[in-house]
Amino acid sequence: MKLTLILVFGLLFNLTYAQQKDDEQLVTYFDKIFSEQFKTDEPGVTALVSRNGQIIYKKAFGMANLELNTPMQVDNVFWVASIGKQFTAVAILQLMEQGKLNLQDEITKFIPDYPTQGNKITIEHLLTHTSGIHNFSGMEDPEKKLALDCTPNEVIDFFKNLPMRFTPGTNWEYSNSGYFLLGYIIEKITGKPYSEYLEENFFKPLDMTNSLYANDTRIIKNRVGAYSQGENGFENSQSRNITHVYSAGAIQSTVEDFFKWHQAVHTYKLVKKENLDKAFTRYKLTDGTETDYGYGWRLGNVYASPSIWHGGSIEGFGTMEIYLPKEDVFVAVFSNCDCIYPKDIATRLAALTAGRPYEYKETSVENTILKGYIGVYENQKGLQRIITVSENKLFSQLGRGPRTNLKAYQKDKFFFDNDPMQTIEFSKNKKGKIEKLIAEKLTGNEVWNKTNKPIPDTNGIKVDGKILETYVGVYEIPSAFTFSIIKEQDKLFLQAPEQEKLEMFADTQTKFFLKVNEAQFEFVKDEFGKVTKVIMNQGGRQADAKKIK
Repeated sequence: MKLTLILVFGLLFNLTYAQQKDDEQLVTYFDKIFSEQFKTDEPGVTALVSRNGQIIYKKAFGMANLELNTPMQVDNVFWVASIGKQFTAVAILQLMEQGKLNLQDEITKFIPDYPTQGNKITIEHLLTHTSGIHNFSGMEDPEKKLALDCTPNEVIDFFKNLPMRFTPGTNWEYSNSGYFLLGYIIEKITGKPYSEYLEENFFKPLDMTNSLYANDTRIIKNRVGAYSQGENGFENSQSRNITHVYSAGAIQSTVEDFFKWHQAVHTYKLVKKENLDKAFTRYKLTDGTETDYGYGWRLGNVYASPSIWHGGSIEGFGTMEIYLPKEDVFVAVFSNCDCIYPKDIATRLAALTAGRPYEYKETSVENTILKGYIGVYENQKGLQRIITVSENKLFSQLGRGPRTNLKAYQKDKFFFDNDPMQTIEFSKNKKGKIEKLIAEKLTGNEVWNKTNKPIPDTNGIKVDGKILETYVGVYEIPSAFTFSIIKEQDKLFLQAPEQEKLEMFADTQTKFFLKVNEAQFEFVKDEFGKVTKVIMNQGGRQADAKKIK
């Protein structure tokens, strides 16, 4: 017995020592990753990594305040933006467990005067971004059209009469409006402000002493400055009005407080396991298609390992948190510049902590084999991914968008040159012919079936300048935004407000496309030959823009 105990103790000691050595190597590597990406005199980040419930990495890089020359500290406070949606989702689940609502309740049960336009919109539709309600924050200049300080009801009045984007449950489209409505429902049920619910049910019980409902006038210890990238360097970012964000992401916190929140959620201190499991389940649309969203969290994979994650972006800030439940690895990275979106770096840290090799070693593939992958592949939505070969290199292209070099790391397996977290695996049938490809990224896997369609011309055709002139003008998507079509030297351009102009290329005399993404445009004329509108298609969605000038 004594010998057995000694052997067991020795084994445990060796395992613990090996783990400590691995962690030391991880810390050194993480330091290298952050130091290379974030300069000491620029906006930066705070980062936290945990494994098996224990923090193994917590550091800060860059500057918290450029004007005061204040270095970033790990206890600095940031806007968390959209990763705050999970607080709203958990609050809804708590109220469900208390019997105060049902996820299948129609929202008119709590907001009787909401115009559902003949549709049944449930609380679950709001949680999963499948309600079809227009995303008001995606409209043109909502900040200018709303009062400086609004009540939740006033903001809801701003978007409630907009046309539905689709029938509830039939499609998925990110909508801050849905989470705004959820916050209002929480207030209607509890009789308390949303901010008070957060404080009483989350921040105080979980000892999240550095977390609060966002407040721009109160003095907040260790709050960072917020920055944007301007033409001549970094600039102070214009703050988003808190009343316009509300329950869709108006929370300020630290990475360590967010770790406390994460621990409480995943140890079922806030919501029962059976209900939390629903939040971490991909919502299915009415046609059976799985989305990559649950209740307040996105769902995906990191090297075939399930992931639960969400990112956030708002003026002056970029945030990301990701959890790998199988390996019990959690990562949070907060930035004080909206020019930094830390999704990639947080995912990379999670993969490395889980023991997944992040950096692939490129292998060579004969040109004759590469040519076997060439073709037009289509997904379930009918979108096209074009695989081509040029100068002995394989390329992937979504629609007519930019080409990305694919590099081989195993037989029939490739990673994206500009994003190694995205991979493609080609699948063959029994006869050895390529029949499909499987694209893996953070949001999950997607199957693209090979078609017999010819490779489309990415350069477009020549259209007479006089015809192009008829398309020039200002177009409007009702209650959303306006944009201009301009002509320069017999070339057509799309000009959105405060955006770079984008060249449009012609498929036909009336149909055009962009190379920067998969967007397509069709100009429509009346019986007199006058252009009246343009039909826009992107990502399987369509919108009509009326010509107003």
